[in-house]
Amino acid sequence: MKRPHIIDRSQDERFMREALALAAEGAERGEVPVGALLVQGGEVLGRGFNCPIGTHDPSAHAEMVAIRAAAAAVQNYRLPGSTLYVTLEPCSMCAGLIVHSRIARVVYGATEPKAGVAISRGQFFDQAFLNHRVLIEGGLLGEECSAMLSAFFKARRGG
Repeated sequence: MKRPHIIDRSQDERFMREALALAAEGAERGEVPVGALLVQGGEVLGRGFNCPIGTHDPSAHAEMVAIRAAAAAVQNYRLPGSTLYVTLEPCSMCAGLIVHSRIARVVYGATEPKAGVAISRGQFFDQAFLNHRVLIEGGLLGEECSAMLSAFFKARRGG
């Protein structure tokens, strides 16, 4: 029998703040500031920030980097019972990876009106054809996450 996923909300803000610090690290390298970490049982298994420019890899989104690191750490491509904290609503590529890796829960900060698929451009995780259900929670430290992105793009535009 599958054990239900237990949510420890007391740790959510702490982990999202760590994701924000990762996003800032990416911004320092000229990458769009998005940070992510994958947590299981209170332990961080993988960390990542956007790095497609520096790695010449279009799939190197923060979620992708964190999930790859976590899977390597536990030597398993499935990560049941884990929570992914990410500063920006996932895109379709990352949403597919989240389902395939069997992540239990995603907590994101800012919505992504152009490409987010949790709520903004569609509800990918609610699709009947999916063989795994993911609990999605948005808006945690959303203003801070959004402000970091806005400041980054404003600086790039020279304003």
